[in-house]
Amino acid sequence: MSVSPCRSCGAPLRVTFCDLGLSPLSNAFVRPENLARGESFHPLHAFVCDACLLVQLEEFESPERIFSDYVYFSSYSDSWLAHSRAYAEDVSASLGLGAESLVVEVASNDGYLLRFFAERGIPVLGVEPAENVAEVARARGIETISRFFGQILANELVAAGRRADLLVGNNVLAHVPDINDFVAGLRTALAPAGTLTMEFPHLLRLIEQVQFDTIYHEHFSYLSLLAVERLFARHGLRITDVRELPTHGGSLRIYATHAERGLSETPAVEALRALERAAGLHQLATYTRFAARVEACKRSVLRFLIDAREAGQQVVGYGAPAKGNTLLNYCGVRGDLLAYTVDRSPHKQGLFLPGTRIPVFAPERIAETRPDYVLILPWNLREEITAQLAFIRDWGGRFVTPVPEIRVWP
Repeated sequence: MSVSPCRSCGAPLRVTFCDLGLSPLSNAFVRPENLARGESFHPLHAFVCDACLLVQLEEFESPERIFSDYVYFSSYSDSWLAHSRAYAEDVSASLGLGAESLVVEVASNDGYLLRFFAERGIPVLGVEPAENVAEVARARGIETISRFFGQILANELVAAGRRADLLVGNNVLAHVPDINDFVAGLRTALAPAGTLTMEFPHLLRLIEQVQFDTIYHEHFSYLSLLAVERLFARHGLRITDVRELPTHGGSLRIYATHAERGLSETPAVEALRALERAAGLHQLATYTRFAARVEACKRSVLRFLIDAREAGQQVVGYGAPAKGNTLLNYCGVRGDLLAYTVDRSPHKQGLFLPGTRIPVFAPERIAETRPDYVLILPWNLREEITAQLAFIRDWGGRFVTPVPEIRVWP
């Protein structure tokens, strides 16, 4: 099988990490009037580079196709908003940000984060390629450029005198196919004494907890500290601090600056390097063992859904996240096993999940149909969702999460 070279270091890709078969774009929801039309499916085959250990997918669809009309709006998760507010308060204080500073966020979505800086009187600028999402941010008073970020846009910002004192990228580093151009742009757009922070799901947690459903076509790369350090060093950026976060099933927030500043790193950086090495992330064998665990998870999901169906029990979903679409398509789940799903976002309600064609309703549907089980597709938000839906226990309903294997919660 001929594949593209590693997007980070350019070495040939030869080693499979996980092959999830063919899958549609995870956010290509189907409108009712298009139910009689076909969909495009692409290989969802993740490789690991045996030179730099970056886990990655090939680029089958361009970012323009994936992100031009987006259905994900960050502000519909209460826990994510709380996380973002806490970050804004912490970093504003630690960096002494004020009215003379500039905070730039790449992939700023609907202004979910920048609004917390703006409320403190700190100038902000968002970069969000999805025009429909950017319009929501502008309506909130957040200046937003509807462009893809890279070296070209970074040069334009510098020419306009808008280098960032704080440059933020949350859950975007994995989403860019030309990762070298992106990181080069970060270096250019960062002020000489500026700080860069980036959050991304941690590959270590993906492997440990069999979070294979976080693999989808929007995520071109799956990141460890070891791989990101090599990438950043290539572009003159030095990671000076890192924090482990509970978001998205386990994420990292890295802090970086221009390498020529000569800032020392905190002990947390070496501690995380040691943790990744202890988990075997520096050894190829760790990556090649992952596929068998994914197959076992698939069997556990199907076993539960089939047993529930044969017992006359109804299972419905909560949420319509990208990860849920990977899970359902890989497992071959259709409406006979999962009657429907619900989502708080009105942008998804009334549509159908890509590939599986399972309908998406408003959350009120659950109280109307009183299902036996609610399968939480955004399992990383389990505590938030079980609190919102605590009423299902009134009729004996129970919650279910799918990874690392099926678990039924009281």
